[in-house]
Amino acid sequence: MSRKGDCWDNAMAESFFKTLKVELGSRFTSRSRQQTCRELFEYIEGFYNTRRLHSGIAYRSPAEYERLVAFQEAA
Repeated sequence: MSRKGDCWDNAMAESFFKTLKVELGSRFTSRSRQQTCRELFEYIEGFYNTRRLHSGIAYRSPAEYERLVAFQEAA
C-alpha cells in the first residue's frame, strides 16, 4: 500500500477485503484471535483459492488457473 487512506493505490487488495467482508462477514463467529485466524485460513485456502470462480481469470479458481499456467509453461 502506498499513501495512507488512499484506497485507489491498492485496488486489488481493497477488492479482496470487500469480498472477504461480504462473503465471510455474515457467518463470522469467532470468539478469539486464534479462532479468527483459523476461520480466515479456512475461507481463503478452503474456498477462495480452490473453489471460488473469478471473472478476471476466465471464471476459474486461482488454484485451477495456476495449474493451467504451470502446465502451459512446462509445454
